[in-house]
Formats: sequence, structure tokens, C-alpha cells
Amino acid sequence: IGGWAFSDCSSLTSVTIPNSVTTIGGWAFSDCSSLTSVTIPNSVTTIGGWAFSDCSSLTSVTIPNSVTTIREYTFSGCSSLTSVNIPNSVTTIGDWAFSDCSSLTSVTIPNSVTTIGDNAFMGCSSLTSVTIPNSVTTIGSEAFSGCTNLKKVNIGKSVKDIGEYTFDNCTSITQISSEAVVPPTCESGVFTDINKSKCKLIVPKNSLDAYKQAYQWNDFFLIEGSTTGITNTVYNK
Repeated sequence: IGGWAFSDCSSLTSVTIPNSVTTIGGWAFSDCSSLTSVTIPNSVTTIGGWAFSDCSSLTSVTIPNSVTTIREYTFSGCSSLTSVNIPNSVTTIGDWAFSDCSSLTSVTIPNSVTTIGDNAFMGCSSLTSVTIPNSVTTIGSEAFSGCTNLKKVNIGKSVKDIGEYTFDNCTSITQISSEAVVPPTCESGVFTDINKSKCKLIVPKNSLDAYKQAYQWNDFFLIEGSTTGITNTVYNK
């Protein structure tokens, strides 16, 4: 399916893509404002940037496990999207991929993902919790900025770098758990607008002193040590 193929088809309500299709081009279904459902077959290996951007009536989407990368702006502005299934074939969530999906209440990031791009979930104002799996090493700038209802964040043990303003304007966060033994390097403003006198920070027990001295992590008043795997407990539940 070529780029811009169905862009601005504002009356299109549903689409089934046949098994013969391997590529969905950039902007292919962008601004299909009445599209409520789409079936993407396992034959598809590539979904282009902006492919479903601003499909404001799309309520759910299943990405096949043949896809390895969710590109930039792929589902940006899908304001009716309440759930999304990201398969464990995906290794990269691109910049702005799910930005402004304001109805998205939950998202499961699989253990295959190593990179979460800049602004990837920015403005997902209905998200209440997020677990960054142990496979992720980098969280992009402003990745969860403006997630105003986000209350709990679990950060996996492999995260090394957190981009600037990642949790900016996340005013509802009350608990952050980090399994990283070495406190992840924080760019400027990572925890801006979080109430650091009330938000609980839970870290590995043996790393307690390291977090109390690390840049930006040391701004939290309530830092507790944990001896058990935080993220693993969440997965088991």
C-alpha cells in the first residue's frame, strides 16, 4: 500500500488489509477520521511513519508480530485509541509514535523493546501506569511528558539514559520504582512538576546511597530500598 494511498478518506469506517501486503506506506491512512477498525495481517513487515496519524475514531489496533519497528508519528493523534497491543517482535518505538493518544488507558511495552523514542507517549493523558521493561536501555526526551494522570512508573534494570523532560507535567505521579543498580543518567528536567516531597522512589537496596547522591534522583525526599525485583513482580501479576 503506497504512501498517502487512503489519506484524508474521511468517510472510510473500516479496512481489511489482505495477506499479500508487506508494506504500508507513510501517511497511508492518515486523517481517516471515521476509521474505527483496521486489521493488519502478519504479512506486513513495515508500517511507514504517520501511517495512521490523526485517525481520531480508531478505538483499537493490533500490530502483527511481523513488525519490528513502530515508526515516527505512526499512531499520533489517534485520540479514541483506548488500547494497543505491541507484539514482542518490536524493538523500537519511534519518536511521537503514540503521542496525543489521549484515550489510551494502558499500554504493555514488551521485553523486546530496547528504545523508546522522543515524545513517544507524550500527551497520553489517560495513562495511569507504565512499566518500562528490562530490555529498554534508553528513554527518549519528553517520552511521557503531559501524561497528567500517570500515577505509577516502573523502570527496568537496563535503563541507562533518560532524556530531558521525560516526565515533565506528569503531576499525578506518586510512585517511581527503578530496578537499575546504577542510577540512570538524567538529562535536564526529567522529573519537572512531580511532587518530590510526596512521590515515593523505590530503588535497589544496595543502591540507596547512589540514588541519594545522583543528579535529579537526589531531589526525592522519600527514597526507599527494595530487595525484591520490582518489575518482575508487576509482570507476574
